[in-house]
Amino acid sequence: MLLQQLVNGLMLGSTYALVAIGYALIFGVLRLLHLAHGEVFMVGAFAGLMVSIWLSVGPLGALIGGLVVAALLGMLLELIAFRPIRHRGGNYLAPIVSSVGAGLVIQEIMTKLFGAEQISFPKQFESVVYQLGPIQVSDTQLFIMGIAFTTMFALHVFVTYTRLGTAMRAASENIEVASILGINVNTVVLLSFGIASGLGGIAGVLVGMNFSSISPFMGTDMATKGFAVMLIGGLGSIYGAMAGGLILGIVEVLSVAYLASSYRDAFVFLLMILILLLRPRGLFSAGIEPGR
Repeated sequence: MLLQQLVNGLMLGSTYALVAIGYALIFGVLRLLHLAHGEVFMVGAFAGLMVSIWLSVGPLGALIGGLVVAALLGMLLELIAFRPIRHRGGNYLAPIVSSVGAGLVIQEIMTKLFGAEQISFPKQFESVVYQLGPIQVSDTQLFIMGIAFTTMFALHVFVTYTRLGTAMRAASENIEVASILGINVNTVVLLSFGIASGLGGIAGVLVGMNFSSISPFMGTDMATKGFAVMLIGGLGSIYGAMAGGLILGIVEVLSVAYLASSYRDAFVFLLMILILLLRPRGLFSAGIEPGR
């Protein structure tokens, strides 16, 4: 029973981690909370669904569609809702208010386009269950965990070993100094929004596959969980977001299995409070680069 719940928790936590990494990337570079990130996650889920229906493609095609559309939306938001305010400077609350407004606009547009009811994924996304000793694992769960962990590893390689990843780490240290040293800060910020939003889009499709349905309001709950994960892992730490997401998923699943489903959110935020009391900076130090 415990092993089964651990597997379920890892699957759920891996999607939380992808969303939280998006928060961490943007906060790490800009020290900005992107409160429309949940809606970007939701748009990615719908994009994956529409691609799978219109083009009759499987899960990988849906993931690519969700990634591309969410990444483009994230970069568009940076250009329209964040960059003009950032260049003017001044009130630090202005970008936060702008992101809230952008999220509400996106949610309303999606509600008008698709309605407020839940929409099911196509039948080709239905699962086949395998019995591995005492554990039951579906092919959907294996696919979700495989994609999530592969994506996180690819992000680690990108941030650690590429020039653009180095530029992102430099900007996370001090964006003004990075600009003085010749780094194109606008490109780095735009890239950060694109990557963060693309990860959110992948998570949206994975969540849609897991629960077999999506709605225009699914981003609100996931955004809350992603923000909690970022706080647990450490503000701006993508490695903390990875670890925090997995921990949160396991705790949430165990609380449902051994207590009651009505307590799941209470335990999530109780865990967040306890970790922040013991380690106010979170499990990892703030910053994109590992080990800091």
